[in-house]
Amino acid sequence: QDLVIYALGLVGVRYRYGGETPEGGLDCSGLVRHVFGQVAGIALPRTSKELARIGEPVVRTDLRAGDLVFFNTRGFAYSHVGIFLGDGRFVQAPSRGSAVAIADLGNGYWSKRYNGARRLVGVLPELPADDVPPALAASATP
Repeated sequence: QDLVIYALGLVGVRYRYGGETPEGGLDCSGLVRHVFGQVAGIALPRTSKELARIGEPVVRTDLRAGDLVFFNTRGFAYSHVGIFLGDGRFVQAPSRGSAVAIADLGNGYWSKRYNGARRLVGVLPELPADDVPPALAASATP
């Protein structure tokens, strides 16, 4: 629950390539690292490709709030990452000139580029399963 609430609080933070703080701007993996670092106190790998190697794979139909969702947005697999919120939505830092925002997995752009998901909560020892209940953010709107 805390991961999702904290991530939703970052909606509107400006995008910055390589950014890792709300004050300086965030890129996609910087957003994930910042949220998990602030909420759970753990340091995650820096790039989306590295993030795609930790935790356990999750099929799309079993996604839960707090899972990481991955996309091919730059011509290679796992080049973009977001945090699943529930109800088919995820929070992400999309690209230059934009800000942290909520997107829909069902949107054609994201659906075509979807590479898979990984679960960290309940898998990494630092993140017990009771921290993020399934689809908590289904009705949350910023």
